[in-house]
Amino acid sequence: MDIQPTTTSETVTADRPWLLSLHGSETNKTITLDLTKFSETVHWVEGTAFQPMRRLKSGLPLGKVTASGLYAPYAAATNEVQTVTITGSPTGGTFTLTWNSQTTAAIAYNATAATVRTALEGLSNIDPGDVTVTGSAGGPYTVTFGGQYLGDNTAQMTATASLTGGSTPGVTIATTTAGGTATATDGTQTFAGLLFTETAFNPGSTKCGAALMVHGDVRMAKLPLPFERPTDRTDSINFS
Repeated sequence: MDIQPTTTSETVTADRPWLLSLHGSETNKTITLDLTKFSETVHWVEGTAFQPMRRLKSGLPLGKVTASGLYAPYAAATNEVQTVTITGSPTGGTFTLTWNSQTTAAIAYNATAATVRTALEGLSNIDPGDVTVTGSAGGPYTVTFGGQYLGDNTAQMTATASLTGGSTPGVTIATTTAGGTATATDGTQTFAGLLFTETAFNPGSTKCGAALMVHGDVRMAKLPLPFERPTDRTDSINFS
């Protein structure tokens, strides 16, 4: 395997701005992706009414799941996961979340996970794709950091509550997985290559075919996710 990062300004195609040269593209490997391992916004974007298929971003770093033989996002380090829990069964009011000195707009006590994500993405230091939020309306919410914070041990959020009703309502935050503190053990901790081109798949699908790029020159700054030289790799990737 030979994927060499570079910092030059040459581009090749519209959906592969990270690819410096087509040299080596003929060595792409046909693989099958485990779509259950990929997250919306971070790895794929939703389709439209006219083109309903979802689209995985080209240039995603991938690893191979040993047990299944399928490919999933490269995960040399864990991503930060924090939970936001509303306590005391409030019946009204709002709360805010503060992260790295930036505070969200007021969030309703019974907000959906999508609303919480939108509030966090409204911060100047969180871009679309930097967090995913899951959970039922009213929480608990699970906030996973990715994007530019992929594999980072980030600061823990704090909360300020203005909740009403219930019994002494409040908001608690806990770090359930510290970012950057552990290495995956399912095989994805070893970098296998990059998703060569934007790949479409139907909603509800659990697998799809794709092309894995294992040979070529890559412009690091244009990859869809931050990617650093793997420090624990056992393969023969060469980095300049």
